[in-house]
Amino acid sequence: MIVSRAPVRFSLGGGGTDLPSYSREHGGFLVAASIDKYVSVVIARRFYNNIRLAYSKLEVAESVDQIDHRIFKEALRFANIEGGLELHSLADVPANSGLGSSSSFTVALLNGLHAFKREYVPTPQLAEEACHIEIDLLKEPIGKQDQYIAAYGGITAFTFDKDGTVHAERLPVKSEVVDELESNLLIFYSGVERSASAVLSEQAKTVTSNKDDAVARMHRIKEIGYETRKLLLAGEVDRYGDLLHEHWTAKRKLASNMTDPVIDGHYDAARAAGAIGGKLMGAGGGGFFMFYVRPAEKRRVYDALVARGLRPMRFHFDFDGARIAANFHKS
Repeated sequence: MIVSRAPVRFSLGGGGTDLPSYSREHGGFLVAASIDKYVSVVIARRFYNNIRLAYSKLEVAESVDQIDHRIFKEALRFANIEGGLELHSLADVPANSGLGSSSSFTVALLNGLHAFKREYVPTPQLAEEACHIEIDLLKEPIGKQDQYIAAYGGITAFTFDKDGTVHAERLPVKSEVVDELESNLLIFYSGVERSASAVLSEQAKTVTSNKDDAVARMHRIKEIGYETRKLLLAGEVDRYGDLLHEHWTAKRKLASNMTDPVIDGHYDAARAAGAIGGKLMGAGGGGFFMFYVRPAEKRRVYDALVARGLRPMRFHFDFDGARIAANFHKS
C-alpha cells in the first residue's frame, strides 16, 4: 500500500496571471503558498484484475476505459497501468472551493502511481505531468499555478513564460515573517461550492477581448505579485492587506459570476469589522475567503463573519509539497 499526498494552496499575489489567456501574450508572475490541508490518495494492489475507486462515489471498472472519473482515467492511462489496483481519494477541504484541490489530487495521484511503479520523478516533471493531464488532455481552462505549488510546496514565486515554461523560486522568507503572516490571515469558508470552469471561461473571454480594460487590470495584478514577493522578503507584512484589497477590486471585474450580492455582503462586513483587505480564493464565485487582519481587530472580524454563517479554518503553511507519506508496496 502507498499513501501519497499533496497540499492545497493559497494564492498570495498575482493569482490568475498564469491563465493562458493572459500568460501566453504577456507572461505571468505570482506568489503562492501551500498549506497544511491535503488531498491524499491511497493505492493498493487488488486481488482481482479490475480497478476499484473510492472517492465521493464508488466505482468498480473492468478496464481503465470504463472508468467514469476523468482524472483517475487519464492518470492511469498515462502511467500505463491496466488493472489489479484499488485507489481511494481523501481530502481535507471540499472540492470546488478555490484552493486548487483538483490539481493537488492530480499531483498526489501521479506521484503515488510513480511510486507504485518504483519510479523516481523530479518535482518539475511531476508538476508538468499534472498540467499535461488537466490542461492538454482534459482541456480544463486553468493555468499551471495549482499543479506547481502542490508539487513544490512552501512559499514560492512562479514565473510563467509565454511559451508555457514555468520557473519556480522558493522564497527565503524569515520564520518570524511566516509566523506573522499566518497569525494575521483569517480564512473562512463561504459554504458555496462552484465549478471554476464557468468563471475562468468568462474571464478568459474578457481578457482576450480586453473588455473594460481587462488586460490593464491583469497587468496590475501581476505587479501585485511582484510587490508581494518584495514585501515578504523585506518582512513588511502589514502592507499585505492593502495589496489584497487592491487585488480583489481588480479581479472581481473580470467575470460577472466571480461575485454576487451575498459574497459582496460578506466582504463588506469583514472590512467594516476591521479587515484591511481580502479576496475569494481561486476563480471566485464561492469557496474560501482570505482576509488580512491586524491582531487588535481579529476578534471583531471573526465574530462578524461567524454571525453571517461563515466557517473559520485554521491553517499553517506547508513546506514539504507533494510527498509519499507511507510506502508499504511489495512486488
